[in-house]
Amino acid sequence: MICAHNPIQINNISLEFTHKTCFKNFTTQVTYGERIAIIGKNGSGKSTLLKILQGLIEPTDGIIKLPKEVQIGYVPQIIEETKDITTLSGGQRVNKTLTKALSISPNILLLDEPTNHLDLNNRKSLLKMLRTYTGTLIIVSHDIELLSNYIDKLWHIDNNNIYMFSGNYNDYMREIQIKRNYIEQELFKLKHQKKEIHQDLMHEQHRAKNSRSHGEKSIKQRKWPTIVSNAKATRANETTGRKKSDIKNKKQELSEQLSELYLPKIINPTFSLNANDSKTHTLVTISDGSIGYNQNIILHNISLSIIGGSHIAIKGNNGSGKSTLIKAILNDPNIIKSGNWQVPTHQDIGYLDQHYATLTPNKTVFETIYELVPTWSYTTIRKHLNDFLFSKTEEVDRLVAIISGGEKARLALACIAAKTPKLLMLDEIANNLDLETRNHVIQVLKKYPGTMIVISHDEEFLKAVGITKFYEVAQNRIGIGLLLLP
Repeated sequence: MICAHNPIQINNISLEFTHKTCFKNFTTQVTYGERIAIIGKNGSGKSTLLKILQGLIEPTDGIIKLPKEVQIGYVPQIIEETKDITTLSGGQRVNKTLTKALSISPNILLLDEPTNHLDLNNRKSLLKMLRTYTGTLIIVSHDIELLSNYIDKLWHIDNNNIYMFSGNYNDYMREIQIKRNYIEQELFKLKHQKKEIHQDLMHEQHRAKNSRSHGEKSIKQRKWPTIVSNAKATRANETTGRKKSDIKNKKQELSEQLSELYLPKIINPTFSLNANDSKTHTLVTISDGSIGYNQNIILHNISLSIIGGSHIAIKGNNGSGKSTLIKAILNDPNIIKSGNWQVPTHQDIGYLDQHYATLTPNKTVFETIYELVPTWSYTTIRKHLNDFLFSKTEEVDRLVAIISGGEKARLALACIAAKTPKLLMLDEIANNLDLETRNHVIQVLKKYPGTMIVISHDEEFLKAVGITKFYEVAQNRIGIGLLLLP
């Protein structure tokens, strides 16, 4: 039985570190039964805010008043290994930790990226629980389906502030787009007003010049000079100055409003692989195959054929052998395999996982690309990095070890574009991505011209990158199916 609680009071809390400010002076109250999602870029302070709400961490400033009847259940994003879960998969750890959190009948449930690592069945179970949970839910998530259907309020951490919005994620993005369109229209109008004012001033100055010429002629003819037009021109200059100043101030105000609106930048990648070259033949063929570790066979009777240019998914429950299959195609020496395997050479395969293990931590962003394509000029590399939103010198000179998760994702994709493999394999790449980085990954993968094999439980992500065909790993075998589009 879940008992109601009195409102939680959040008064002027701030979160600041020596190198950055996450948010300042956030004040609100949380009433029983609210369903709140915290969104924002990686590193913006979302997970830390959850810990502040739970009382694990103190805010830099401000105070949170929790009513005495509050009972909190908490599931962190990264679940540390203990003796009882060391052998469990990521999805199994989430399930075990969530079950323990729910066992105390919490009236406040704090969840940090709960859908990460979950297979389809476990995901459905989680969403069913969220739908029926009657207490207060505060959740950090980048899961579009969850944000669009299971919450009624957003806290968006951005530009050192927390912006609150009543409604779901789709409502929020629609509202932002409406505001952005309005501001851009107003800026367009100001541009035309400024042009019209300038044209009016030019006309008045031209008329004044003609009047002066007429006045000089009148003096020579012993007539009185015309001074009225000169006075009008002076007044016109003063009026124009005031109008220009008003336009400048209004433009600055609108530009500031525009910069506060969350809308991801666009990546338009150029790949080094020609799309036609990638579709000439069957790239991967496996027949009568089996894979495993030592004497433990995980999958057997493997039979699959992947044509060049195909974009397919590998689906299956946690621990079913999806990643093992990918590693076998990569010729991982730890995998024991048998049967007939025809796969591309190592240099024709690209591999990305959610940890970006292919990036070298002690290399700079610039050196990472230069190492791949040493024949490229400095200007060409800078242009390529600019296409992936590394535009400033301090950004390209930064070590990989200290860049954010979103920047690592963009750099890994920049590497793929610079030296495009014929076969690209992705292992749960959509996990832990903030919404902006997720959009960037989708933009690039939709345009990738080669063959792509993706392991993911995220059907929205698979549909967004244009995948309609999948192989299902179940009961130690592989079957084939079609992804149903909306």
